[in-house]
Amino acid sequence: MTLQIFSLEASHELGKSVSAKLGVPLSPHEEREFEDGEHKARPLVNVRGNDVFVIESLYGDSRRSVNDKIVRLLFFLGALRDASAGRVTAVVPYLAYARKDRKTKPRDPVTTRHLAALFEAVGIDRIVVMDVHNLAAYQNAFRCASDHLEARPLFVRYFASRVETGKEELVVLSPDAGGVKRAESFRQHLERALGTGIRNAFMEKQRSGGVVSGETLVGPVEGRTVIVIDDLISTGTTLLRAAQACRKLGARKVLAAATHGLFVGDANRVLAEPAVDEILVTNTVPTFRLDPRLLEEKVRMFDAAELFAQAIARIHGGGSLVELLEG
Repeated sequence: MTLQIFSLEASHELGKSVSAKLGVPLSPHEEREFEDGEHKARPLVNVRGNDVFVIESLYGDSRRSVNDKIVRLLFFLGALRDASAGRVTAVVPYLAYARKDRKTKPRDPVTTRHLAALFEAVGIDRIVVMDVHNLAAYQNAFRCASDHLEARPLFVRYFASRVETGKEELVVLSPDAGGVKRAESFRQHLERALGTGIRNAFMEKQRSGGVVSGETLVGPVEGRTVIVIDDLISTGTTLLRAAQACRKLGARKVLAAATHGLFVGDANRVLAEPAVDEILVTNTVPTFRLDPRLLEEKVRMFDAAELFAQAIARIHGGGSLVELLEG
């Protein structure tokens, strides 16, 4: 099957970067608006029998809501199936609704499962995402092939190049109990890269009705550099709570790494607080909401295009993603 790549409007820049790394040009498509708010999207080239990948990150912005983008992506994926594409893969760097993976109130929807049903209803063969909030919930929600990439290799390489071995003691901290496995995996990989021991820690956190509480921090942070690991930064309050707790207990420095930088609400004010020295994110979500001064002084963005390009190449060629995930 011939490899074809489409990238819808909202993720066109990331799509261009992925296609350039693969040496495969983006295939042309049309996205047309109608006066009543409806739209259509269709490929402008023949896709019959081809191995088609569609790149679209599902975050809201000033032009399109998350729900608008979901509908547009679903309709385009369905159009590819109707046009007899041989295989259709949705590449969704940031998967919306991944945090709504369980019932937290009576009669709550498990939205992750409903979203998976929508993707499957339009006939996709596979979905590829990066660093979902709950990996087990994501894997259980989809019945089609579901691949999960991690930004960990990008962050490990960066910290391994910056840390002065023997002069700086490190602690890797999860800002809540739910992220302990993610933080522990990062700690083990960074420990191997540095060839020195790294301690771990975690922060207590409860959320009810949108209110976050919990003050307890467990782990040896005094006099050490703390690396806070999370899947995303939304308003930044979870990160700030953890950073302030670390400072209160005598942490020397607090760094943070999160794959998806949503930076919504009051994030610019929250993240400007001095408790956090540096924040690492990837370009799964553009930093259009972030104050340019924060980008210059505190926030560093990493390009995830290479990881997605390698994943697409391996899937298309029938290769394994294991080595990529362990990189």
